[in-house]
Amino acid sequence: MSRGEGAAKVAVIGAGPGGLAAAMLLAAEGYEVEVHEKQADVGGRSGELRLGEYRFDRGATFLMMPHLLEELFTSAGRSLHSYVSMHELNPLYALHFGDTVFTPSTDQDSTEEQIERLFPGNGEGYRRFIAEEGEKLERVIPLLQRPFQSLRDYIKRDVLHALPKLNAADTVYNRLSQYFDDERLRFSFAFQAKYLGMSPWECPGTFTILSYMEHRYGLYHPIGGINRVLQAMAEVIKEHGGRIHTSSGVQRILIKNGNAAGLLLESGERVEADYVVIGADFGSAMTQLFEPGVLKRYAPAKIAGKRYSCSTAMLYLGVDGAVDLAHHSVHFAQDYRRNVEELSKLGKLSKDASIYVHNPSVIDPTLAPAGKSSLYVLMPVPNLTAGIDWVQERGAVEAQLMEQLQRIPQLGDLSGRVEESLFFSPLDWQNKLNVYNGATFNLAHNLGQMMYLRPHNTFQEVGGIWLVGGGTHPGSGLPTIFESAKISVRLLREHDRAVHGRRYVQAGATGTGAAL
Repeated sequence: MSRGEGAAKVAVIGAGPGGLAAAMLLAAEGYEVEVHEKQADVGGRSGELRLGEYRFDRGATFLMMPHLLEELFTSAGRSLHSYVSMHELNPLYALHFGDTVFTPSTDQDSTEEQIERLFPGNGEGYRRFIAEEGEKLERVIPLLQRPFQSLRDYIKRDVLHALPKLNAADTVYNRLSQYFDDERLRFSFAFQAKYLGMSPWECPGTFTILSYMEHRYGLYHPIGGINRVLQAMAEVIKEHGGRIHTSSGVQRILIKNGNAAGLLLESGERVEADYVVIGADFGSAMTQLFEPGVLKRYAPAKIAGKRYSCSTAMLYLGVDGAVDLAHHSVHFAQDYRRNVEELSKLGKLSKDASIYVHNPSVIDPTLAPAGKSSLYVLMPVPNLTAGIDWVQERGAVEAQLMEQLQRIPQLGDLSGRVEESLFFSPLDWQNKLNVYNGATFNLAHNLGQMMYLRPHNTFQEVGGIWLVGGGTHPGSGLPTIFESAKISVRLLREHDRAVHGRRYVQAGATGTGAAL
């Protein structure tokens, strides 16, 4: 059966990483796919930002475990490397603790030698970390690649096999304290909890696998930025006959007899669909896309009561000349624990804050004019539930970020070299990119919001809807968002086959999917 002769029509809301990945897989399998994106470009919070002649990744700035992305493209009948040139980062990053700079890499012998030089006596702990966390990841991976839709999922063999190694009742910081006795080294393997928008003193111990994944599999920069990967997905969708509508916001999901029947666009146009995939921010989707009273489990009051990640204050700078910093660098606060407590527990802005600096122009000449640099600075801050007045505070926080940059010896006097500048606050994340509470990393990953207790891939309240992205299982972060798309597409396909008898064949090299 060819496309259009019985092929199910799927409307995808949001062209972020999850929505694009799902649309790519569905289009490749023969579904009639239309993506509706509120913004003018694809990518969502991981899209491209342009300031004059300078280009930036708006959000995510590197890829880990690239083989998962390669598998995603292969499933769509394509090769990632036909669209994107990948550059492995060596070292992974530069971690600055005052005058001490730690630059680990995937070369374990070299990293152990550096650890012994900078943090004597901790080399053995590093080797134990690599061995034990590797075994943990091996057991956790199957849990990230399948849905948790029923409590019975907890008694399956893969869960029982993983349980002794999960460390879910422990914390990231406590786990790392069993490997390292130097606080700076603990922080070097704990800051990755920020990828989930959480404190390492609260984040479940399971997530020490994040730093392990970096040390084991490396980090990669796609030439052109992360946004280039998402643009490549959009290209593949179109090659398979799918359509992407930008500047096409969705006002409501249309429901008939308890099932999704299509979309009402902000333009007033009605779009019919057999199924809907929600790739939009979870909190915003639940509070904006359904008629009042439709949702019970995810009614606005219940959405407001969930726990959300921290937010980020961003500074994007177009700089004249080269910047003498690594591709990634983290500049830790003098009192890192206090900094984290202020943003995660006390809901206040830190005077002594850690910052992350992304300097992709050191390896990628495509993001700035010749001889110049695109610089991206991120400061983790409380989300909007903290009640900080960002209209009043934005100027002070922008000035603080510039002042902290000026204190980095490698940068020298930066202020006179800035040609383009944009400050982006939690309020901007919410108002300009529709991120609920400005929580950049979506729902928190506490035990009450993981696996079965996280929003399910098959939406529980209205039939014919599937969720993708950081607000559903398995969670936030690009690798897991891509896994959410794989899971939800598989569930949609199984439903379509069971209810309507449609069967699809995977697209081949020519990109022709068919329904049988």
